Amino acid sequence: MKLKHLTTALAAAGAAFILYIGLSYLIAPQSIAPGFGVSGWPEQDGTAFLIKGLRDTASGLVVLALLLNGQRRALGWALAALAVVPTGDMLIVLNDGGHPGIAYGVHGLTALTVAATAALLLRERPQHAPARLAATRRDPARLGG
Repeated sequence: MKLKHLTTALAAAGAAFILYIGLSYLIAPQSIAPGFGVSGWPEQDGTAFLIKGLRDTASGLVVLALLLNGQRRALGWALAALAVVPTGDMLIVLNDGGHPGIAYGVHGLTALTVAATAALLLRERPQHAPARLAATRRDPARLGG
């Protein structure tokens, strides 16, 4: 399997997964919130989980937008930045006294997967680069355009 196919599959699966999680928190936070790993339900109506739902949905849409528009390098950088989110979630769960298995197994593993996908995307070479380089060697005036 080519690296490009692998990174496309990882990014698409990640986007689908986080969109599902985000929409689940927006539609039925009561049913999915216990899986987050914190020890109790937030005060009042659980607005914090609605915020998480919106955050996760937006993250998935950003990944899809970049992937569908072929912005693979930008996608790599976006995923590198987005890896902070599950890392933060892991630290929140651990700081709250939540279950370490959920903290490390869900949020920590997600952070590692997102960071690894980002690293793989950033290692990709653009397909058109060799042809453009060859053209600029023949005609240096083409370097700017």
